[in-house]
Amino acid sequence: MFLTFYGAADTVTGSCFVLDTSYCRIMVDCGLFQGSKTVKQRNYDPFPFPPRSIDYVLLTHAHIDHSGLIPKLVKHGYNGPIITTRCTMDLCGALLPDSAHVQETEVENKNRKARRAGRPLIQPIYTVDDALAAMRLFQGVGYDEEVQLCRGVRARFRDAGHILGSALIELWVRDGDQETKFVFSGDLGNYGRPFVEDPTDIWEADCLLLESTYGDRIHNPEGLDMKARLRDVIQRTYKRGGNVLIPAFAVERTQELIYDLSLLSRAGELPPVQIYVDSPLAAAVTRVFTNHHECYDDETRELVAAGAAPLEMPNLRFSQTAEESRMLNATPSGLVIIAGSGMCDAGRIRHHLKHNLWRPESSVVFVGYQAEGTLGRRLLNGEKDVRIFGDDICVRAEIVNIDGFSAHADQRMLVNWLKKFSVLPQQFFLVHGEPAAARALQDRIVKDVGLLGVIPRWQETVAVRGGRHVQDKVRQACAGFWARLENFLEQNPDRAVYDEVMSRLNELQQLIDEKAGGKGVA
Repeated sequence: MFLTFYGAADTVTGSCFVLDTSYCRIMVDCGLFQGSKTVKQRNYDPFPFPPRSIDYVLLTHAHIDHSGLIPKLVKHGYNGPIITTRCTMDLCGALLPDSAHVQETEVENKNRKARRAGRPLIQPIYTVDDALAAMRLFQGVGYDEEVQLCRGVRARFRDAGHILGSALIELWVRDGDQETKFVFSGDLGNYGRPFVEDPTDIWEADCLLLESTYGDRIHNPEGLDMKARLRDVIQRTYKRGGNVLIPAFAVERTQELIYDLSLLSRAGELPPVQIYVDSPLAAAVTRVFTNHHECYDDETRELVAAGAAPLEMPNLRFSQTAEESRMLNATPSGLVIIAGSGMCDAGRIRHHLKHNLWRPESSVVFVGYQAEGTLGRRLLNGEKDVRIFGDDICVRAEIVNIDGFSAHADQRMLVNWLKKFSVLPQQFFLVHGEPAAARALQDRIVKDVGLLGVIPRWQETVAVRGGRHVQDKVRQACAGFWARLENFLEQNPDRAVYDEVMSRLNELQQLIDEKAGGKGVA
């Protein structure tokens, strides 16, 4: 078997991995590259493989850096199934046509300038029609549901806790009496965030691909209250007579912000501001959220059951039209504007930045990852002069970073998730990270887990070794169990030890039972 890293290697975005088995060719994710011009140019280049050669596409979640090149794949010949969770399928139904519309609009504007300058015209990566054609190939499945692919290959989607509907993927490939288990982490979620469950614990893999987006940092190391920080910046901006701009992606981050703002509003902790979500896409995504209560965590379900709808409040408005968006910039104070894109590279947020960045009374609040080369990263890095829509803008607004809102697990969370493996992978790759972040996580995992992760190069192909014999897996599981039990006894010399022992013994018993039933190791 061979695994090729066509994206999310040497960079965070463009997630795309292709696994060649003896029976079929499987792609996990097909995402858009975001960031610098050099990285984004990859979106326009031909695929380095024939799209028709792919038999299955498995999609971890709806974010554009994981799903955004699927319409291009279909446009150039792929016609197989695109399998993902039902919630992700619905989210893509909103996101992919919107992505196509953005590309068509940007290309139209560039071609208008090209005609005047006598330069060659360009084509969009894909159109709205291409996105709609791709959606017809989607197949939705539930969490924990096994899906049989080609001969000897099956998959299961587990809750990744990143955004609503996000999944990590377990993939088993059987060849004769040998079975190899792959785990693709996708993007693992930040623990304790609204709406979503915490990431599912996985205990065994032969080959693991683990994200490293925040591999070099810890979210909110001071332990500050994220809602309190958001409240404070809104209060002081209101007192200064300015507006608060929050660049946010339409999926999950916008809904999390509404969730927290609604709690602050109900508690009477906000000044009399008007909150605008300036994004038709975010409005559509919010409707998808309200249709998928089965993906909510317990806290959100309890709010819904109590009648405290977390996505509604009296002072919340959704701006749909361009005219409504422009009218916001005629109001100098008292607004909280949430708009895309989350990295300030496109969308309505750029218009609001143009009208507010130069105003010392306004604030810009970043609540998510900013890729290298984006306007958001440049503002966070302290640039004092930027260019937006051809105009030079002096940066005088207050720039605030609240990274505890991140939907990604941080270094500590990633390491702790990996520590829960009873059978460590024999091949382990760190992906979805800038080089410095991946190296920092690599060092931390070596120190804390004793496992060396490989940081693959873009378009690198590696040979995958077959899975170990069941007896070897049982032996390693037992060794890991006893080591953790010994540590647990030292840390917790009380009745709780019994529950831990029984839980682990049940895991081992299940493993033995499955082997006895001829199913191999799950």
